[in-house]
Amino acid sequence: DFVLLDEAGHPSEEGELFLIPPSIGLSQQLLNRDHHETYYAGVPRGPGGQLLRRHGDFMRRLPDEVYVAGGRVDDTMNLGGIKISSAEIERTLNLIDGIKETAAVAFADGQGPEQLAIFAVADQAWDADELKTEMNRRIKTQLNPLFKVLRVELIDQMPRTASGKVMRRKLRDQLT
Repeated sequence: DFVLLDEAGHPSEEGELFLIPPSIGLSQQLLNRDHHETYYAGVPRGPGGQLLRRHGDFMRRLPDEVYVAGGRVDDTMNLGGIKISSAEIERTLNLIDGIKETAAVAFADGQGPEQLAIFAVADQAWDADELKTEMNRRIKTQLNPLFKVLRVELIDQMPRTASGKVMRRKLRDQLT
């Protein structure tokens, strides 16, 4: 079974999809990694107090129990009223010389709409302010002149799931 939870962790007609274990195909343990920390830490409890497992997709329930998938929760952001995938931003910024990998995340600064932060793994020395200027130039000319990088964080490596996906939620948590 599953449940859709809104951003406050309450059952909703649209929101992030969470699985209610047990379920066929869900792992019971991981090698070389803490199973509970990987799949359950920081996840709200279900409506009946059940342990939930994060799925990561945004879903909307329509009449007659029809569901529409809206993509990965971590991968979509709303910048100034315009929705964009983090992958589009990252593809553009990963082409900068000396950048090995980037992760784009949106965060609320408490003063208005979501802001854009970029975490970058570089294979050459970069000054964060110079890198931010170059990233803003590329985003303005190649994506949308209304988007602006507010913060750049240089890191040694991206946090990843057991399957190798970047954990944008952990990166976003570092911004607060």
